[in-house]
Amino acid sequence: MDIDRFKQHHVDILKGIATLRRLAHDGIAEHAKDIARELGALSSLVQLHLAIEDRILYPTLQKGQDAQLAAMGKAYQDDMKGIAHGYIAFSRKWGLATALAKAPEDFRAEANSVLKALHARMQRENTEFYPAIERAA
Repeated sequence: MDIDRFKQHHVDILKGIATLRRLAHDGIAEHAKDIARELGALSSLVQLHLAIEDRILYPTLQKGQDAQLAAMGKAYQDDMKGIAHGYIAFSRKWGLATALAKAPEDFRAEANSVLKALHARMQRENTEFYPAIERAA
């Protein structure tokens, strides 16, 4: 299975997270419009990535011959549900510049939690899950 598209999504998502961190560090209220725009772009990419995983990656692993990889895929899919729900709620809550400008420290606290979870998950996929898929190919 070719997972280069998934890997590229991770690179792009991690760049988006880094941009959000930089903008937040430079001042949430001052950069509220830029943060909202970046969060919207990041959310589109995250949702596309999740949809492709759910429609292609996980079903392909479930139908494959490698029971261990199928189980690993199922565990990753189940684990991602909570992270995805948290991320989607976060992006909806903070997708407007006015919301960011009104409560910058609340945004910072939630961003630290939600984006850290998303970042950690992608790192696990990059170091454990994707290499296991490539070894099985």
